[in-house]
Amino acid sequence: MKFKITTLFLVLVLGIASAQEKKWTLEECVTYAVENNLSIEQFALDLENTKIEESDAFGNLLPNLNALSSASSNTGFSINPTNNAPTNTTAFNVNGSLSSNITLFNGLRNINRLHRAKLNAIAGQYRLDDLKDDIRLNVANAYLQVLSNKENLKVSRAQYAVTEQDLKRIKELVDSGVVPRGDLLEIEATAVNQEQQIVNGESRVLISRINLAQLLQITDYENFDVVEETFAIPPSNILDNSAKDIFNKALSYRNDIRFSESNVSLAEKDLKIAKGAIYPTLSGFANYGSRYSDATTLPGGISPNFTDQLWIFDGVSYGAQLNVPIFNGFSTKNNIKRAKIQLEKSKLQYEQDKLDLESNIQQAYVDVKTFYKAYEAAEKTLEARRLAYNYSKERFDVGLMNAFDFSQAQSRVDNAEADVVRTKYDYIFRLKILEFYFGIPIALN
Repeated sequence: MKFKITTLFLVLVLGIASAQEKKWTLEECVTYAVENNLSIEQFALDLENTKIEESDAFGNLLPNLNALSSASSNTGFSINPTNNAPTNTTAFNVNGSLSSNITLFNGLRNINRLHRAKLNAIAGQYRLDDLKDDIRLNVANAYLQVLSNKENLKVSRAQYAVTEQDLKRIKELVDSGVVPRGDLLEIEATAVNQEQQIVNGESRVLISRINLAQLLQITDYENFDVVEETFAIPPSNILDNSAKDIFNKALSYRNDIRFSESNVSLAEKDLKIAKGAIYPTLSGFANYGSRYSDATTLPGGISPNFTDQLWIFDGVSYGAQLNVPIFNGFSTKNNIKRAKIQLEKSKLQYEQDKLDLESNIQQAYVDVKTFYKAYEAAEKTLEARRLAYNYSKERFDVGLMNAFDFSQAQSRVDNAEADVVRTKYDYIFRLKILEFYFGIPIALN
């Protein structure tokens, strides 16, 4: 028994530790965000509404069927419903009917409403998918920001470790009287500044982790973290395509463009529906009914029972009704004008969305080239700064450079390393945006 309890305890402890050590990859973050985002869930409910509207529109094409029943009791003068004769007595009456109506023609408005409902459901799906695209990009940006801050923090800690070694050596040289105490104070000031950078770096990592967790709507900020991995510049041949090629492909699948295009189709259907009100409406109807009255007396003094009266007095009526619109205060005419205006607005918005997409792709294309050049320049600058630092260190070690100038050389290396990290992740994010426009899923490998 004790062995079972101990085993269960160990399993629970290991399970909790495993949960706390969970490290999220970019793909996991993107998938989780898409599956759990509240805005996406709301849009998904809106999509369900559009499907219900489609069912409503289809139902309008079908005949309706209604049943009606009533019972009444009359005392005093009344008209006998079975023979229309006046009577002055107490009578109990029952009436029942079954009726059906169907619209045969109304300017094709019901058919166009059904087509519109189907288009609206498609547009709703495009809108939902477009929101998912935006969330994927936002999550990728937040994820890369965490990685960038983590890498900067590693650089700061590595720089501080080097400074600690320099500080130990300077203390020994000061104690032996080789270098003045001012040099020690200068290196100590540099160490304090780097400690502050580490504190600030830890704060930026925490804040960026919280921002990412909030995008994922995860409340356990303390235990949330991403995989500990330093990403190099990912290989990509996206620039083998021209910006125009990327734009043309984006037009064929981008959900925001599809949504904008579907809005034009919806506006066209709205115009057809508005024009349909000009035409007459033809409807058909059919009715079956019967009745019963306890005051009913047939020739010969016979009073039929309830069931017999239902068969005796049943009847069927059917026909058609034509409603011709002649004048309705300009409402039909104005509705058509409004529908035409909305159609033109939808077309203009569609063209504007295509222009915006082309502009965004052109900007992303230029950004990829620009930020890669910035990254290459930062790498070259860092290499030069390190060579200068090593030369300064050699001079400082033999007393040919004071501590202030040496700390400045070290500071320039620190700034160059930070620039390399910043430009690297700036380039990676711009690259992922451009690839995303080209239809390549977001991934860091």
